[in-house]
Amino acid sequence: MGGSGVRWGQDSSSSMKLLWFMVPLVLVAGLISIFGPNPATWLFFANPPLLFNSVTSSSSTTPSEVMQREGLVVVAVDAHGGERVISDDTDFNHSSTPPFSVQAIPTPQQHNKDEQNISLILPNLTPVNESYVPPPERPKLQRKFSILDRTEAGLLQARAAIRKARNENQTQDKDYVPVGPMYNNANAFHRSYLEMEKQFKVFVYEEGEPPVFHNGPCKSIYSMEGNFIHAIEMNEQFRTRDPEKAHVFFLPFSVAMLVQFVYVRDSHDFGPIKKTVTDYVNVIAGKYPYWNRSLGADHFYIACHDWGPETSRSVPNLQNNSIRVLCNANTSEGFKPSKDVSFPEINLQTGSINGFIGGPSASRRSLLAFFAGGLHGPIRPVLLEHWENKDQDMRVHKYLPKGVSYYDMLRKSKFCLCPSGYEVASPRVVEAIYTGCVPVLISDHYVPPFSDVLNWKSFSVEVSVEDIPKLKDILLSISPRQYIRMHRRVVQIRRHFEVHSPPKRYDVFHMILHSVWLRRLNFRVHDDQ
Repeated sequence: MGGSGVRWGQDSSSSMKLLWFMVPLVLVAGLISIFGPNPATWLFFANPPLLFNSVTSSSSTTPSEVMQREGLVVVAVDAHGGERVISDDTDFNHSSTPPFSVQAIPTPQQHNKDEQNISLILPNLTPVNESYVPPPERPKLQRKFSILDRTEAGLLQARAAIRKARNENQTQDKDYVPVGPMYNNANAFHRSYLEMEKQFKVFVYEEGEPPVFHNGPCKSIYSMEGNFIHAIEMNEQFRTRDPEKAHVFFLPFSVAMLVQFVYVRDSHDFGPIKKTVTDYVNVIAGKYPYWNRSLGADHFYIACHDWGPETSRSVPNLQNNSIRVLCNANTSEGFKPSKDVSFPEINLQTGSINGFIGGPSASRRSLLAFFAGGLHGPIRPVLLEHWENKDQDMRVHKYLPKGVSYYDMLRKSKFCLCPSGYEVASPRVVEAIYTGCVPVLISDHYVPPFSDVLNWKSFSVEVSVEDIPKLKDILLSISPRQYIRMHRRVVQIRRHFEVHSPPKRYDVFHMILHSVWLRRLNFRVHDDQ
């Protein structure tokens, strides 16, 4: 019996040990079934689709060998945004259940691999080890962001800041704070301008030779072509020499120079200009990846010549995708305000604005309206027919009388008539603004400069061609009080049309850049290469 009792005791002891061994396993299995991952929400992009099933090990394989091999831990990305760590030795079975993505990330070799990997599988269970130390945080897989990604992220932040600024208090500025009804949204414009100053970068292609490229007129009705080309090439704040950091790319040709040096006078053959532009785009598209990357959407050119829109038709993507900065902003001829930019035609006769800026106050202007100009286009003949030498309040002339100064007449007038010529743009708009005369825009299908920012109805009068006979009545219907307001607003927004060398904040150069900046904010560029 004693021997039997000993054997029973030994059997009981063995049974108890087995029981104590099995209880934790049952508990672990239960917890896995309750708290374990839901396979239906994991996706693995493999062929064929695979479904996470279970973790197994054979008697010949240690837990560390099952869970970690060659320093790699496999991360299964949960469809709800979570991450679970599993072994790359995990058993999978073929299933029609949606797959789950798996990525491998390197981890440092741990001294105690078994406990480390168990805790990765079951983070709520602590291994039976009195000296257990919580494992270091697992490194997370991070996508490498390209320069383009960071560029687009900066634009995204700028868009958010501009939207937020719409309803916030005005930001302080040492030079100028936009305020008043002359702006569609003064706060948003100011924040957008500051964001532009903070990050906007322009890459200027260096290919091409003067006089057609990197050159333009600076003392004519097309002076803004040459002024902008010169200003952006000399600029150190916005120009970048690294195309990878650029938001936009500038094509530095002058349409006025193309007409002067490439077009054969009186030939009516636009072919040489088209070929020159097409060849240039082919050169930069072949040398750099940026044109093909966006199909020209982040590229722009500037043209004040009447043939500016026609030039873009040389290359379909230049016309359809690129940002066209045009004086001739005619919607009936394909100008798209959401993509293209309208900028002012400025006739810098001397290459400078000195002597042209300023005029008397509103109360010291004795004439109701003034115009002087030749019979260019279809609108001016109608204006002259109805008003030339017809009314002392409406000084409308084809040619000024001898000894009468054009700019003196602008400064004496309350309203300055700005009819379109052969094309919709007219330098008279800026001439009126420079002298403090309220501009009267007489045109059809014209998008005034910087209309994305400026509320033209607050400081100008827009008259359709069919209302020319009623022109005086329209002007007289504006009360003296309202006219004084309009005059004051013209003086305030004048800074946006002034030409300076070097450029000054908020002047016409910066307003052109800002308009291009706004268009660039409207789309995102992806690099699929």
